[in-house]
Amino acid sequence: MKFYIGDLPVIFPYDLVYPEQYNYMCDLKRALDANGHCILGKSVAGTSGLSDTTVETNCRADLDCWIHSEMPSGTGKTVSLLSLIISYQQFYPSHRKLIYCSRTVPEIEKALAELKRLMEYRKQMGCDDTGFRGIGLSSRKNLCIHPEVAREKKGKTVDARCRDLTSAAACEQGRADPGSVPLCDFHEELGKREPGDLFPEGVFTLDDMKEYSREQGICPYFALRRMMPFVDVIIYSFHYLLDPKIAEQVSAELDGEAIVVFDEAHNIDNVCIESLSVDLTRPILEGASRSANRLEEKIAEMKENDIQKLQDEYTRLVQGLGAPDGGEEDDMLSNPILPDDMIQEAIPGNIRKAEHFVAFMKRFIEYLKTRMRVLHVVAETPVSFLQHLKDITFIEKRPLKACAERLSSLVKTLGLTNLDEYSGLQTVAGFATLVATYEKGFLLILEPYETDHATVANPVFHFTCMDPALAMAPVFEKFSSVVITSGTISPLDMYPKMLDFQPVVIESYPMTLGRNSFLPLVITRGSDQVAISSRFEVRNDPSVVRNFGSILIEYSKCVPDGIVAFFPSYLYMESIVAAWNDMGILNEVWKNKLIFVETPDAAETSIALENYRKACDNGRGAVLLSVARGKVSEGIDFDHNYGRAVIMFGIPYQYTESRILKARLEFLRDAHRIKESDYLTFDAMRHAAQCVGRVLRGKTDWGLMVFADQRFARADKRARLPKWINQYITESHSKLSTDMAIALSRQFIRNISQPFDHSQTGISVWTYEQVLAKQAAEKREAEQAVIEPPTMNSRPHPTSTYPNPNPNGEGEIDMDMDIEYENAGRDDPGPSPGPGEFYDGREDEEEARLANMDM
Repeated sequence: MKFYIGDLPVIFPYDLVYPEQYNYMCDLKRALDANGHCILGKSVAGTSGLSDTTVETNCRADLDCWIHSEMPSGTGKTVSLLSLIISYQQFYPSHRKLIYCSRTVPEIEKALAELKRLMEYRKQMGCDDTGFRGIGLSSRKNLCIHPEVAREKKGKTVDARCRDLTSAAACEQGRADPGSVPLCDFHEELGKREPGDLFPEGVFTLDDMKEYSREQGICPYFALRRMMPFVDVIIYSFHYLLDPKIAEQVSAELDGEAIVVFDEAHNIDNVCIESLSVDLTRPILEGASRSANRLEEKIAEMKENDIQKLQDEYTRLVQGLGAPDGGEEDDMLSNPILPDDMIQEAIPGNIRKAEHFVAFMKRFIEYLKTRMRVLHVVAETPVSFLQHLKDITFIEKRPLKACAERLSSLVKTLGLTNLDEYSGLQTVAGFATLVATYEKGFLLILEPYETDHATVANPVFHFTCMDPALAMAPVFEKFSSVVITSGTISPLDMYPKMLDFQPVVIESYPMTLGRNSFLPLVITRGSDQVAISSRFEVRNDPSVVRNFGSILIEYSKCVPDGIVAFFPSYLYMESIVAAWNDMGILNEVWKNKLIFVETPDAAETSIALENYRKACDNGRGAVLLSVARGKVSEGIDFDHNYGRAVIMFGIPYQYTESRILKARLEFLRDAHRIKESDYLTFDAMRHAAQCVGRVLRGKTDWGLMVFADQRFARADKRARLPKWINQYITESHSKLSTDMAIALSRQFIRNISQPFDHSQTGISVWTYEQVLAKQAAEKREAEQAVIEPPTMNSRPHPTSTYPNPNPNGEGEIDMDMDIEYENAGRDDPGPSPGPGEFYDGREDEEEARLANMDM
């Protein structure tokens, strides 16, 4: 289908378009065209036909555009984004590059496949896309074709062996003296070719790139990296933009006019925090000590054989020239701090000489070892840590800040190979640079024991970032357009606070469904009328466990094919499954379906998923027991028969006895005025929504969403679910017993199984003619608005345009949470009241504090 949005011809690779997709593309173009800072928050159903759009505009003269969007899971948002942006890219002479970031390899591969289909369709439509190149970049492990290295199973091992074969020092020695050191033939062949013409035009998936590279005898990983400045579309992981260690090597040369998309970005704040955080353990410090000793030996050896190299390095550092460019191969030694925070001065004099720097690092390592002997928890700011360090060891802040850069220079000067042997020293150097660079938004926490009840010390020194805006700021500053999208980023106003930008206007689109294709139900009690919940006080109560099991048994009887059940944590799932086994509940479920379990081991979980799908395909049916925040809940599709029902057992709160989380909650309260209870509930509900959203993967799909916990009935909990889910939770479906929920589910399955003509147009899907009719109606409305401009009194105040957090009108959110939160020591008041009634907020805080003991 080809239609126009303004003056832009949009090529959409299907004969029908969903209203939500069309509206989303219109808003996206408006944002890209905007003469100012635009933030577009949007809930658009791709294939699921759901919409909740927010448009926020704040004009500024730098012509930047930030887009913040929420879309139900499915392929619709991907094809909408790609169709609009590729049309925009190819139509306007600026030809802005698209950088599409996703979280997992399967999601990257799906986006590449969608892009490939789109470009094939554009070719059929006669579009002239000559020279267009689209690529996907992943890790060495996923791209390596070296016959020996590719056989390694661990990513770190693949990285280490690749560095040994491709490092600048190894290549220099191997080319000067062939056969002296092993080299990668694929990498060597790549070096003989022009960097901008390593593969032909077109879209290359990861498998396509590996196949082409085998034919040409070149390295696919480094071919993709070297071609990044010359391609039109790049699809890769979040970390390639947000982690400064990786971004410095991979993304530094990308044009600031590019359009950046963060897909499935509901956890983007956690990714930002992880990219600027470092953990030190005793094994890391011991490895760093061994690495420092090896460096001393290498320095002594070079003094005997080639002292001129060390003298040249010293002269270069005195002149403030810094380390020589080691090339793309030495990415392990990248600087861990953000580009704007890198030192712009010469390396301090007391660490310019190689032997002085090694002695400096050994002194710092010994200080860290001494700190780890403490048997009580220590939490301190970077300023306090640096002052104590100076008092004890006389180490100053300035040389500490230069540690990462100085180590990189020394490694390149010595021409070291086997860089993985120096990973501990590199971690300590990165820790030193970070702690000397940042003061606000960071905290150091020393935990001597793994758990509160452990008796054997296993200390961990955390340098933790608490402000995700720090990692996002360089992206917002460098790139002119940023799109943040996911199906579970409600409430929208939380992300602008955490990532440091302010919404101004919010708009919402109606939901368009030909029929109600999913049914959300909240089960608050069992058939015996006993309240069910995963609250710490009652989670192991036999009646609660039995009622949870009864829910699974009954749904295994009435739901065809696959059922996915989620628990708040691995520990809780293990205890529940063990209790179910003792009660005979698992035997009852086995009569109806097979049972598979997700484990922390990725390989085991992959096997369980494969067999689960086989059981759904052959008609036997299966139940998959999974964990919120696990692999299954993030990016695994359970479309059609693979997921006819999703059951969320309990609310997946974080374990808030974690001192790192406590520190972050305190930071959010002080910096952004976000209450602890608000953030904990927001975080739990976005993960609950991510879990239940697995059931609906398109408008032709259908399924049940079952929330099995009495606290889901509260208005404040449901208000934090995405609107496309919350809109369908009616009052009559929010306080159900097990038998009532089963009766409603049976009726829904009977109705949804009736023949339905999915080709009907005009409601949930539009033809080309209906798109034209929509545009004509919009034009008439715009002309009418010009003729009859609104009066000042009729213009809504910006603050009045925020969406009602309680759209179903079921009472107000309790505004006295803080009062109840302060009274956390009171006895439990009993079952929670219904929506609109006052309730004690203590049980949620206690639940969040003790729920996930293994998180």
